[in-house]
Amino acid sequence: MDTRFPLIGAVVIAGLLAWHTTASHVSGQTRTEITIASFSGATVGQTVPEGWEPLTFKKIPRQTKYEVVTDGDTTVIRADSDASASGLTRAIKIDPREYPIIRWRWKVENLLKHSDVSRKDGDDYPARLYITFEYEAGKVGLSRRLKYAAGRAIFGDIPIGAINYIWETNTPVGTVVENAYTDFARMIVIESGPKHVGSWVDEERNILNDYKMAFGEDPPLINGVAIMTDTDNTKERATAYYGDITFAKHPR
Repeated sequence: MDTRFPLIGAVVIAGLLAWHTTASHVSGQTRTEITIASFSGATVGQTVPEGWEPLTFKKIPRQTKYEVVTDGDTTVIRADSDASASGLTRAIKIDPREYPIIRWRWKVENLLKHSDVSRKDGDDYPARLYITFEYEAGKVGLSRRLKYAAGRAIFGDIPIGAINYIWETNTPVGTVVENAYTDFARMIVIESGPKHVGSWVDEERNILNDYKMAFGEDPPLINGVAIMTDTDNTKERATAYYGDITFAKHPR
């Protein structure tokens, strides 16, 4: 994201995507799986699928282009970024203790030469999936409560944490680091390098375990999900595809 305003990094972006009064509340349902992104059932040509919203930034004039397309025999979201940044978001309410598993599939057509998870000017990825969490004071340690209070005084309602599952260029798979802009967000490298470029990859993660690993405490409710392909820092181009996203009670 843009290095001229460092706090408009992962956590503040996540705050913008997560806090909507139209959030779908699915916690407490008895289904074993909940599909929160049914891109496979969307209408080809749509730029914003039903239930989702665009995420744009006033200080970033170039926006990533999203469109519902067919890839083979499946309908998916295609993202094209050219020195740009924007995303698609959905506000939800999900208890990660009930639905700890998230599954999705994605594909990238290319890597970024200058992507670097450790640097602000490298905080671009051909594909990323955001998960944001709402503030629950009883589940947050004192130091994070104080930091959160300071951030909220400046930016208003923001989530207490965000996990970014990313497709990186060189960083080893499994790496977990603080976002280069803010320690309210953690970056988890899910794919790295050219091995799977051009191929669909099915992913499954345990969000409950990932949050505990990343933040050292139990997670609060999930309140937002977003997909994003961004190249505004590196000034490169990237194309990615996103399939359906599902929360589940149990791993496969």
